[in-house]
Amino acid sequence: MASLLKVNNVSMQFGGLRALGDVNFEIVEGEIFGLIGPNGAGKTTLFNCVTGVYAPTEGAVEFSGSSITGKRPDQIVDIGICRTFQQIRLFPNMTALENVVVGVDVRHKTSVFGAIFRSPRRKREESHAEEEALRLLDFCGVKRYANDLGRNLSYGDQRRLEIARALATKPKLVLLDEPAAGMNPVEKGGLRDLVRRIRDAGTTVLLIEHDMKVVMGLSDRVAVLDHGEVIAEGRPEAVQSDPKVIEAYLGTGGAGAAATDGQASGDGSEEPGTVSARTQEPGGEN
Repeated sequence: MASLLKVNNVSMQFGGLRALGDVNFEIVEGEIFGLIGPNGAGKTTLFNCVTGVYAPTEGAVEFSGSSITGKRPDQIVDIGICRTFQQIRLFPNMTALENVVVGVDVRHKTSVFGAIFRSPRRKREESHAEEEALRLLDFCGVKRYANDLGRNLSYGDQRRLEIARALATKPKLVLLDEPAAGMNPVEKGGLRDLVRRIRDAGTTVLLIEHDMKVVMGLSDRVAVLDHGEVIAEGRPEAVQSDPKVIEAYLGTGGAGAAATDGQASGDGSEEPGTVSARTQEPGGEN
């Protein structure tokens, strides 16, 4: 598979605080790539560097072989990267359908005058936008709420609606920032199925998630950030048992504690000496 996103020696400094330090990883087309780490590790800061919210202090971000470092967020969307947010950012007083139409409209070409005077092109684009928005609402499992205000949907359905809006921009790469936050186990199972269907439909996925069961069960590869640096990268089963990862989540001596915990459970559901769902940090800023 061809390389889609490359993060090359990216560092981010806020005054005297170094939020990211020489971060390197690569995502290939067609994979689900997980990004994990304790709270404050720099995960969302990295998302912001990729999506143009921040310009890295050092290093570069490449997409499909071209540098996107320093581009504005709207330019990033235009080239094929879109994201969801840790804190849901819908238009609360617009319907679910209207929220997704906003995403579809990103790809439309009608001029301001064409929109004002309702040109034939504008009418065609409006018809297409509604059809595409309904298709994506159905794809994400929230079509029945098409005419409901965004603010009236349940928390889990608002997450799905935000994903539908991101997909409406036709991204090659979608970044999902803690999509399972606040979901119950049934909703998380549905979310895992949705993320796989997104990948199977041709969109590569970069995923931040604190729920270890979700991220380890979904990801083809995982990178771990701690204090702004990548401390491990690889297949989920290898990363999960890496001593550095266990220490980052449990502290010094965590490997022994995790091994004891796994052995004490006695039900065979977890491997000894791994980071499990029980070691996850609660949701919060990254």
